Parts: sequence; C-alpha cells; structure tokens
Amino acid sequence: MVTRRNFLKRAAVASAGLAVGGIGAMSAESYGRVVGAGRKVNIAYIGIGNRGEQIIGDFEKTGLVNVVALCDVDMGAKQTQKVMAKYPKAKQFKDFRLMFDKIGNEFEAVAVATPDFSHFPIAMMAMAYGKHVYVEKPMARTFHEAELMMQAARKYPNVVTQVGNQGHSEANYFQFKAWQEAGIIKDVVSIVAHMNNPRRWHGWDTNIYKLPEAQPIPDTLDWMTWNCTVPYHDYNEKYHNGEWRSWYDFGMGALGDWGAHILDTVHEFLDLGLPYEINPVKLTGHNDYFFPASSTIQFKFGPRGEMPACDVTWYDGVDNLPPIPDGYGESALDPNIPVSGAGEIKKTTLNPGKIIYSKDLTFKGASHGSVLSIIPESKAKEMAAKLPEVPKSPSDHFKNFLLACTGVEKTRSPFEIHGPLSQMFSLGVMAQRLNAKFYFDSRTGQITNNAFANAMLTGIPPRKGWEDFYKI
Repeated sequence: MVTRRNFLKRAAVASAGLAVGGIGAMSAESYGRVVGAGRKVNIAYIGIGNRGEQIIGDFEKTGLVNVVALCDVDMGAKQTQKVMAKYPKAKQFKDFRLMFDKIGNEFEAVAVATPDFSHFPIAMMAMAYGKHVYVEKPMARTFHEAELMMQAARKYPNVVTQVGNQGHSEANYFQFKAWQEAGIIKDVVSIVAHMNNPRRWHGWDTNIYKLPEAQPIPDTLDWMTWNCTVPYHDYNEKYHNGEWRSWYDFGMGALGDWGAHILDTVHEFLDLGLPYEINPVKLTGHNDYFFPASSTIQFKFGPRGEMPACDVTWYDGVDNLPPIPDGYGESALDPNIPVSGAGEIKKTTLNPGKIIYSKDLTFKGASHGSVLSIIPESKAKEMAAKLPEVPKSPSDHFKNFLLACTGVEKTRSPFEIHGPLSQMFSLGVMAQRLNAKFYFDSRTGQITNNAFANAMLTGIPPRKGWEDFYKI
C-alpha cells in the first residue's frame, strides 16, 4: 500500500524533474526526440466500466496505446469483465494506490473514468509519480480540489494533462477560435446554456430527510476504496454505477456533467475566468441531498480587456426552458453524444446547447463538437461571405493527449485551461446546494457575503488516511 512517506517522496522526486520508475517523468519534448511521433504510450486505465469502457475504446482506435494495467473498485462486476477479457495480459488492481506502488515504473500515463469525487486523488497521485493524466470531466468536484490540481500541474511541468471534454478537439473548438480571431464573435454580453433532458434524480422524492438505507455490499466491490476521500457512506445502489452523479456528496449534477460540453469554448476564448456573482434564480425541488429537479443559475462576469461584462445563465430541468430568440429555427443534436446510464439523449424541442448574444450578432450551438450558426437565417446569409475558413482538427481528443505525451502536440484542455471552468461549476453547485446568491472576489479567492459558502470552497476535511493527497 502507498504510505505517506513514499507518496511524498515520489512527489518530491517528480517535482525535481527526475525519472520516477523508468520513463514516466521524462518531458514530452524528450519523448519526441527519442522515439518519434508513432510510439505507443504505455497506459493504465482507472475506472473501466460504463463510461470507462467507452473511453478505453476511443483510446484503442488511435492505435497509440499499449495497455499495461486495469484498475477498478469492482473487477468482478458485469460492466468491467468485458474490458478485462479484452486485455488479458494487463495487470489488474482494485485500488489505484496499490497499482502506483506496485507497477508505477511500467506505465507512463493514466486515463481516469471514475466518479467525479475521485478524480482529484487519482490525478494528484499520478502527477506526483510523474505520470501523464487524462481525466474525465468535470475535472474536480470542489473549488479547492481544482485549484490544487492546477497547482500540481504547474509544479510538475513535465506531466501532460487533459480533461475529457471531447468536443474541445472537434469542429466547435476550431470554428469558435477562427470566428473570434476574424472578429465575427466579439462583444458578447450574454450567454444562455441549456440542458433540458431527464436526469437520474428526476422523479425522486424531494422531501428526503436522510440518506438512503444501507444495503449489502456486493461481494466483488471494494466499497471502502470507492468512498476514497469523502466521509464514509453506507452502500446503496442509488450511489453506484453512475447514480453518484445525483448526489451533492459525490457528483456535480447536470451542470458539471454537461456544462463542460456546452460552455468550454465560450469560457476559454472569451477569457471568462471566474464569476463575481452567482445567483440561483430558480430551483425546483430543492433539498439537502440531491440536485434540484430544475435549476436556473446566473453567473456574472466582469469586463476582460476590451471585452464587455457578460452574463452566463444555465438552465436545466425538463420544465425549465430558456427564452428562445426570434428566428432560432430547429434545435440541433450532436450525433456523437455517448450513451450513459441516464438514458440516451433524444431529440426534443430544445436540445442541449447554447445561445450567444453579442452586440451585433446572435449565435446558436449544440453541445460537444457541434458548430455554431448565426441566427436568424437572413443574417446568416448576409454574413456568409465574411466567414473565415475553419481548419480541420489534426487529432481527436484522445489522440491529442497521446501525441502530447510523446511531444508531438500540446493538449487542448489541460488543467490550466479547464480548471477555472471546473471551478465555475463548483460555484454553481454551491449556489444550488445553499439556495443563496453570493459574491466571489477572484483577487482574494474568497466569497465575501456568505460565510457558509466561503467555507464550502474548501469543503469538509478528507476522510482519515487521505489527507496527504491535499499536500503539494
């Protein structure tokens, strides 16, 4: 088992830029010089069922991985056995800490597809061991954890990081960048983001007054490790296999789940940073335990350079549609949205996406890699000749990460880019949980009008035995 002494020792060695257990801490530039662009990356997968299986398949399609290890808290479950059978030579672990301790010298990168609350300790350990990290979104569950992950990424500059908002390597990314550079997207004053499909917790009893009763823990499940840094919760099926996303203690709700696929380019290219005001305008079915049935959350951002102040308003819930501008037309649905345990996203009157209002133009877009269009159609036709050519993506999100590991490309959604967006989501979740408006001072990193909210930036202390993951 990884002890406090050897974990901190590994972190000290990695930060000095030395090779930890073989090639794991070599710089991306060194990889490129030594082995070239076509080398396979030795990788360990952590979280191999459900969404984990999907991203493992996407990595496999690149032809650039050599699977060294598989890690999951339930290696005997139906959802993990398929992947285990596909890679019979890969070493198997239930506890990621043991995997790093035992075979940390055999792999150079990890891909993490575990519940939101466990992203932080796994990523922190990986960076301390000098391993490149691909982690599914949202990057972290709390504001403080995202901050520490960004600090660690700066401390270990030889480590490549990538957050799994896959559209950040697709057409939406390159179009937004090209349109902004050409002056088509400018002077944005308001953004509406919407995700109005049913979620797992819709239909649950919002009069809840205690957590679900304990159920027998499945024989194959390491439930203690599943809980990792959060205070121990008795096992219940409503926490496991994707259901964790429903609960404040474990997940980030619809905002954390879908915001990264809708607001990522807006946040990066408009240099939004962190909001100064977060206001839960509407919460239906508010309770102390799981996410509201519907939420409207407004984030206010100040001026940035020559860009004006901007409001971002988030809508979720099947009965909570945003106002639709004249000439909106049909609502698109990205065809590449992966299936989840919450059910497939089905085309409805208004599909997941965004409406961007600038002083002169209005844009609409869907989620993930979908491109923007100018509305109404008459304005789009008028602007057609002025639109710049949009370059094609040289690599999808998975290949981009692997090529970055070998020094060929740079990742498009590293921790330093995605971290503030993850923190924005955590502020939104805090507003949902407290059902209160608060003001955030980005200069001091403090909430100025609500002591409870300010304490929630850090969150409750980690469970005993997990404290050292919070030390850099």
